[in-house]
Amino acid sequence: MSLRKQALSGIVWTYSQQFGGQLVTFLVSLILSRVLIPEEFGLVGMLTVFVGIGTVLFDGGLTSSLIRTKELDAADYSTVFYFNFACSVLIYLILYISAPFIADFYHQPQLELIARIYGLTFIITAFGAVQNTILTKELKFRKQALITISSLIISSTCGITLAFLKYGVWSLVIMAVVNAFINSLLLWLTTGWYPIRVFDREKFNNHFHYGYKLTLSGILDIIFTNIYQIIIGRVYSPTQVGYYARANSLMMLPVGNISGALNRVVFPIFSKIQDDIPKLKAAYKKIMLMVLFIITPAIVFMAVLAQPLIIFLFSEKWLKMVPIFQIICLTGVLYPIHMYNLIILQVVGKSDLFLKLEVFKKIIVVIILPISLYFGFYGLLWGQLISSVLALFINTHYAGKILTYSMFAQLKDLLPVFLFALISGLIIYLIDRQLIEQSNIIRLATGSILGLSTYILISWAFKFESLADIRNFILKK
Repeated sequence: MSLRKQALSGIVWTYSQQFGGQLVTFLVSLILSRVLIPEEFGLVGMLTVFVGIGTVLFDGGLTSSLIRTKELDAADYSTVFYFNFACSVLIYLILYISAPFIADFYHQPQLELIARIYGLTFIITAFGAVQNTILTKELKFRKQALITISSLIISSTCGITLAFLKYGVWSLVIMAVVNAFINSLLLWLTTGWYPIRVFDREKFNNHFHYGYKLTLSGILDIIFTNIYQIIIGRVYSPTQVGYYARANSLMMLPVGNISGALNRVVFPIFSKIQDDIPKLKAAYKKIMLMVLFIITPAIVFMAVLAQPLIIFLFSEKWLKMVPIFQIICLTGVLYPIHMYNLIILQVVGKSDLFLKLEVFKKIIVVIILPISLYFGFYGLLWGQLISSVLALFINTHYAGKILTYSMFAQLKDLLPVFLFALISGLIIYLIDRQLIEQSNIIRLATGSILGLSTYILISWAFKFESLADIRNFILKK
């Protein structure tokens, strides 16, 4: 199968996995949001940073090295498997011992047991990490999609059942553990790969030399991505964490579905053409424009229609989430640009530069954070946006040098997308003001239809290239 056909097949199945998975997750979140209270979501949200760090640590960046390394054998996979498993056990023990201190930090005693149970996902996930990497490297995204969706359906059924049985926050914890277990089990059953009794030190050193820098970068990214939840949980309350976490999850719905799913296809595909810079640049530009063409209007429309959207989805008890969600949406628009610029650094093997840039960007956050905290809860959110904008300039500058595709050239190509989306968003806002007394569903339907029609019409009138690319892609499928 040609690289192009592999890419198209991969995109179809990763989107099936992402959309199918997100659909299940989204429907479950709607049900749970009406049964549980924001505080219970907040308690789990307080652990996000610790779980994220643990996940990055046990992987060690070695699975990324497996994907980009062209020649591999059974010893490579087995070496990484044993390293992942050993690290996951060590990390769980550290979390287990640290659980009382985490609970004290947040002044939430129940977090001690929650952390110890939730942390089991480290060990369980490590069991299937290499099998999942093999499927990614071999572009077998159909199997990944079926495994992910099956795991979500089973675990979500458990979570919803426990929520209705009044288990509260434990319904969320058990749901996560069951999901990790089913996912790893299915990976073992379907890949047909099992580790051999080999740990090759030379192979480990080769993968670790590339991977450890990505690991350090990943740890920094996890800490500073979730630092706002840490601060909110420490300074404010679990309820505020719940609002923030739920707003962030809703914003990531289009972002995660589109750019996140495509990322899993893009990395191995880009890795295959890493030595052909002109070809890599052309592929990068086309994908970036297509992704932003879809994501930007979705984010803008959601922000403009935030009030009816949140009430319709989660009920009025989540109404205080509206302004939080609108600010977070501004940050979300930039997410795909960050991600694809950083992918370029990874596929060309610039993990050292990747780490240096992450450190520099986190220094910026450290400077902005205390200043924004002075302006209260919403000051934190605006500070997060400012940090993201500054980081954008850094990422596009260095990735642009590799591709000979400068920061200003990238932003110039993306400018029409932002303008088209803003014009469409303004029309939605003006129409929605006239429908303020109507039901939420009417406001959402009217705004979405008019906004999307306007966006497509403007793009067609200006003959924007990405509209034709998306149409051609759909027709060829």
